[in-house]
Amino acid sequence: MKRSVLTRYRVMAYVTAVMLLVLGTCMVFKYGFDTGEGLTLVVSQVHGLLYIIYLVFAFDLGQKARWPFGRLLWVLVAGSIPFAAFFVEPRVTAEVEPLVERDDDEGVGAGAEETARA
Repeated sequence: MKRSVLTRYRVMAYVTAVMLLVLGTCMVFKYGFDTGEGLTLVVSQVHGLLYIIYLVFAFDLGQKARWPFGRLLWVLVAGSIPFAAFFVEPRVTAEVEPLVERDDDEGVGAGAEETARA
């Protein structure tokens, strides 16, 4: 598995988590203090778009890591639960990092063999 698959998942996990917290704050102001309706609309739409991107990247990571359906579902849902991504992302990274390193090592070995043959 390429490191970029893990990196883009990690970036989108944190971006989505932060946007979800911003959206929650906007909703408190909208419904609690009756202000910021326009900002809440914009933030909710941006969060929705970013969440879709997060779903695609998380699904791609899950397929390449060959996760069972339950784990994949938990990682996908983590982007919609406030603060969950901050706890799920490090666990996912710790689990997937050995796969990335193994594939990096295999790629380096294959490249060295090709160079030696030439």
